[in-house]
Amino acid sequence: MDPAPDRRSEWFVPQFGPLKFRLWIGLLFLPYTGMVLAFTVIGGMLAEMVFWDRVGAIVLVYFLGLGIAAHAVDAIGSKGLKPWGEHFSKRQLWTLAVGSLILAYGIAIYYAVLETPQLLVIAVIEGFFLFAYNLELFEGRFHTDGWFAFSWGVLPVLAGYVIQTNRISPPALIVAGAMGLFSLVEINASRPYKELKRSGRLDPHLHQVRYEAILKCVSLGVMLLAAGMVTWRLGGG
Repeated sequence: MDPAPDRRSEWFVPQFGPLKFRLWIGLLFLPYTGMVLAFTVIGGMLAEMVFWDRVGAIVLVYFLGLGIAAHAVDAIGSKGLKPWGEHFSKRQLWTLAVGSLILAYGIAIYYAVLETPQLLVIAVIEGFFLFAYNLELFEGRFHTDGWFAFSWGVLPVLAGYVIQTNRISPPALIVAGAMGLFSLVEINASRPYKELKRSGRLDPHLHQVRYEAILKCVSLGVMLLAAGMVTWRLGGG
């Protein structure tokens, strides 16, 4: 079997509708984007007082910055096989990335200027990793599992907490570390999963039951944790 030219057969890509629609949905990597959005919510729920507009704002910032911009940049800069083949032009992807980043940073700066200036620190660090990781800059020094877990696991939790409190606390750091470990599990399952699919040597048990099950359970589990914490806070917890 020839290696797949792109990732249209992934479990998170719709198997219905026009090809372009399926590819655009696939580009968002929704289960993994959902994990990161859940991290920001988890961070926000740790605050003594929750400002719900800020919860929504940081979720939107990360959806734009990670879900759209980072994945568009990844589709441009991958030095291996392009995740979506040649279906997207570089102009389309750069337009998508830059437009999403302008909106994301506009929202972040608004809250940083008015309420939580410490958010700017995380915004700058995340911006660095968005390009350094996805474009594999500095000879790929930051394109590692550890930096992935830090930038898309630890930092989103801290961003969710900082936008509420304008500070970092020991409990927030501990929870951020825990979510970073979940990200490490996800990326360590994702890499062999992708290699198996690309090689065409799929063992049904190894592929479907093990790696794919890990990816599904980790992403869904984190999102359910965030939903549970929101429910708890809404109920007066």
